[in-house]
Amino acid sequence: MFKHEKKMLHPVRVDRPNPNYAVLMQEQLGGPCGELRSALQYLAQSMRIKDPEIKDLFLDIASEELCHMEMVSELVNQLNGHDPDAKNAVIGNVEPHVLTGLTPMLTNASGFPFTAAYLDSTGDLAADLLSNIAGEQRAKVVYQNLYRQIDDSGVRETIDFLLNREEAHNTMFREAFNKIAATGSNQDWGITEDSRVYFNLSSPGGQFFDPSKSQPPEFRI
Repeated sequence: MFKHEKKMLHPVRVDRPNPNYAVLMQEQLGGPCGELRSALQYLAQSMRIKDPEIKDLFLDIASEELCHMEMVSELVNQLNGHDPDAKNAVIGNVEPHVLTGLTPMLTNASGFPFTAAYLDSTGDLAADLLSNIAGEQRAKVVYQNLYRQIDDSGVRETIDFLLNREEAHNTMFREAFNKIAATGSNQDWGITEDSRVYFNLSSPGGQFFDPSKSQPPEFRI
């Protein structure tokens, strides 16, 4: 069950309208690393999780990602201002100025609609956790790129909050992964001879991974 509380997870404000930058923020609404993707992916993955504690973790983070989506939408709203102004939204997605009356759209920054193809779910908890860890890291990179391209103090404060929440989620998923070290696809990790053979195919070049320093003697090159 979900419920809507009429309070933002964190205050959202902008110093001034900026329709072009609103287009960039669309990336975190409907893009492949955006908040909608994260919320739906974690919700979908949770449906097969047997461990009640980890299931709750996925659902809690999915719920917070919906809060982030609400924040990004409000940021887009404030950046777009009050009146359609397509001439000042000359990059990427101008559809909100001609189609939706400035309602934030579930598209990326180029105007491509959100697709469920962005979601990654395998039913294997180890694989799904690794996907989520990578997803949170990618979302952090997008927010960092957005942060660098705006000098609006209000926008920057909101992005900084969201960026740090991505780090928190990443940490929680990493801790969950450590708890399931010997389950699912991790059960048979590294038990055959083939899994202990490493090739140095860069010539000339150094050996990035040296089994002799970190693995049992039977590891070989």
